[in-house]
Amino acid sequence: MNNTAKQLEARLDSKDSIIGICGLGYVGLPLAMAAARVGYKVIGFDVNQAYVDSLHAGTSHVGAVRNEVLEKSVKDGHFIPTTDFTRLGECDCILICVPTPLSKDRGPDLQFIITTGEKIAETLRPGQMIVLESTTYPGTTNEVLKPMLEKTGLKSGTDFFLGFSPEREDPGNAVHNTRTIPKVVSGDGKNARQLVAKLYGTFIEQVVPVSSNDTAEAVKLTENIFRAVNIALVNELKVIYAALGIDIWEVVDAAKTKPFGFMPFYPGPGLGGHCIPIDPFYLSWKAEQIGLKTRFIELAGEINISMPRYVIDKLAAALSTRHDKLLKGAKIIVMGLAYKKNISDIRESPSFALIEQLQEKGAKVDFHDPFVDEIPLTREHAELAGRKSLPLSAENIRSADAVVISTDHDNVDYQMLADNAALIIDSRNIMEKNGLTGDNIIKA
Repeated sequence: MNNTAKQLEARLDSKDSIIGICGLGYVGLPLAMAAARVGYKVIGFDVNQAYVDSLHAGTSHVGAVRNEVLEKSVKDGHFIPTTDFTRLGECDCILICVPTPLSKDRGPDLQFIITTGEKIAETLRPGQMIVLESTTYPGTTNEVLKPMLEKTGLKSGTDFFLGFSPEREDPGNAVHNTRTIPKVVSGDGKNARQLVAKLYGTFIEQVVPVSSNDTAEAVKLTENIFRAVNIALVNELKVIYAALGIDIWEVVDAAKTKPFGFMPFYPGPGLGGHCIPIDPFYLSWKAEQIGLKTRFIELAGEINISMPRYVIDKLAAALSTRHDKLLKGAKIIVMGLAYKKNISDIRESPSFALIEQLQEKGAKVDFHDPFVDEIPLTREHAELAGRKSLPLSAENIRSADAVVISTDHDNVDYQMLADNAALIIDSRNIMEKNGLTGDNIIKA
């Protein structure tokens, strides 16, 4: 290591370093708490002043961070949330945890990384470490972020140290958290890799170094592509087995008893969340740049995107054959707006596709979600903003022509649903899991 690297290493060893975290959402805020917990001073940066004010007041909007933990970190001075990006110059290590959505043409949208990189470059000084955590295509850290920072005249690996360490947050996971999930780390050169590993090793239980930033970026994409492709496979099997009179959930539950060579995945109404519906297309875009095709990824995307339509077709057929009703004019309640159970996260939720496609067919649609009181304003579904969760009551259920279960939250009275719903379309098999069967319950 050169002297600059050794000095930073010494500050990390003594916990005298100041850590800056850009983006205080579901990744950045738990990361800030994990670093503050071991004694680091953490400055958290976000562009939303109202959000920063709520953090100052000890109010967490991230399920993985309890209010009392946040309040104590702020009060003790270990965590300082701010919108003042000029304070980036105070930080020895800067971790970038900003969103990486898809553009309208399903290509990478790096606007938040680029904007953050420009802010960092304004105050970049020798001895700083910058680590990107946002999921992106292989090459982003070295080909996009590095040149922006080196325009300052400082050199990566000598004057400052650049790394990539993919986030692995899983909202709602009661077993694994930021500190216990193994952390893949990398850097632009040996010095950077060692320093990045040193930093994360001080507040995360297991660090997994890999050879390059490109490799670490590929690790994250591979994890999510694996899930997307396997979910698509089981969704396709669901459609085929249903046509053959076979229950896909029974098949998977029996298959997973094999102690080797099989990993269970379960079907649903489509993909949701911050990663799986988006990240695979980052690799598709990168592959196109070098003249290659990602056939599995594209096919998986097509299958998963088609699942809301499959659920609606099941609903339409059941309404017609069992109740002599059409979708047009039917009153439908969608159970669950969050993309998975027991959380409030609605990003990329297939419930939105269900609601919108049902409305296009003339249905009158309400939703109930015990974790989502009101649909917030979103870029993709602005027309649904402001809709409130319908209270879950026997009267409301009886007044509907059908209930479509999109999210299988635990704190729902499924017995009450079974007793009062004229028709239940269950895309999660939650009714049978609760021992509830009947002529009014159809799996989809």
